[in-house]
Amino acid sequence: MKVAIVGAGEVGESIAAGLCDTHDVIVIDVREDRADELNYSMDVLAVAGDGTDVETLEDADVGSADMVLAATDDDETNIVACSTAKAISEAFTVARIKDSKYLRTWKRTEEAFGIDFMVATNLLAAEAIARVAALPTARDADFFADGTVQMAEFDVCKQSPIAGGTVEEADQYDSLTFAAVLRNGDVEIARGDTEIAVGDRVVVIGSSQSVHEFARDSVPEEMRQEATEVVIAGGSEIGYHVARLLNEQGLSTRLVEQDEDRARKLAEALPDTMVMHSDATDAGFLEREHVGDADILVSALDSDEKNLLESLLADQLGIERTISVIDQSSYVGLFERIGVDVAISPRSVVAEEITRFTQSSNTENIAFIETDKAEVLEIEVDEESVLAGRPIRESVGDLPAGVVIGAITRDGEMVIPRGETVIEPGDHVIAFVKFDVIDEAIEKL
Repeated sequence: MKVAIVGAGEVGESIAAGLCDTHDVIVIDVREDRADELNYSMDVLAVAGDGTDVETLEDADVGSADMVLAATDDDETNIVACSTAKAISEAFTVARIKDSKYLRTWKRTEEAFGIDFMVATNLLAAEAIARVAALPTARDADFFADGTVQMAEFDVCKQSPIAGGTVEEADQYDSLTFAAVLRNGDVEIARGDTEIAVGDRVVVIGSSQSVHEFARDSVPEEMRQEATEVVIAGGSEIGYHVARLLNEQGLSTRLVEQDEDRARKLAEALPDTMVMHSDATDAGFLEREHVGDADILVSALDSDEKNLLESLLADQLGIERTISVIDQSSYVGLFERIGVDVAISPRSVVAEEITRFTQSSNTENIAFIETDKAEVLEIEVDEESVLAGRPIRESVGDLPAGVVIGAITRDGEMVIPRGETVIEPGDHVIAFVKFDVIDEAIEKL
């Protein structure tokens, strides 16, 4: 496949890095030094120029591209770049946007702006936060097969009942598959005798009910009470969407916004959220308003530094769990080591969503594990798949090492994968795949 990427920022570079080994990749960026850097560091054709200029696109041979991904930090630039690409090619176009007003316009016809698909950064980040907030100790979570299957990644804390045991001992759930254990940067496929140690991260795939049961059972008894109240620091678009989504889940929410006009608008738009006009980093205000009584604090302020400060203040107040929005993806690990429980990068989330479109046409959904360690894929099985018409115990031998069949759905219903389970064409398979065998695994699945 020939893929053109407009914008060589963090998102564009991440997408290019994931594609350049298996696809022909063109990257267009207005900065000449940035284009030169990518030409030296990656197997891509990087072109310096304006991605909204038809002559630039023609010079870069975008007219022959199969897909155009507009991933700059400017919504309007991405929209125009996709529209311009449509004028000279038949490529499938994907635009990254932050302001969801453009998404609402596009959804009315799905032909607006000449764009085939829109990826809304702020909305995706808010959805990721809402999924994590619903599961105690979860670092990441995602849904597959229209919500029938859930994947989640959990920390194993010192007091966890599963710490020191094996996967076989922890596996007490009818519709849950232990996919992998992440330890010291390595990925170990979960076997029955795999030991689970303090500090590990466990990846599970199964029904939402089983995932929630595991989330509850894997923490000490005093931590098993589900979150009921969440404080959101910052009334950004991400903060707004987080409040809205958590209200839909039945959680009580309070939102702190410093700008008076914005606070007033949010109060009108979020009738089920208590909106407070104040500086969320004011320790005195947080104490007076008993913010420490909340179960979770979500920090969605306008800078990484403020979000880190807010999370540390929340920790001092005694809030059990902090979730922070981090603009720079490279800071995620640092923030989590310093004391933020979960750091979510909107740029990483949107790069993951865009990458989904460059996988096999049978790939329905994708989630990254630790960015570059593994992926969880939802693939619709066709007649050419090595899985089709065969019991799993027979077909897994034809898959590369590092693949785990986590769940199957058939006609919208979940099928628990067992050795004797026969996978049929048309089934959706949710598989955990180690990063180094992804291309081979997708081809065979």
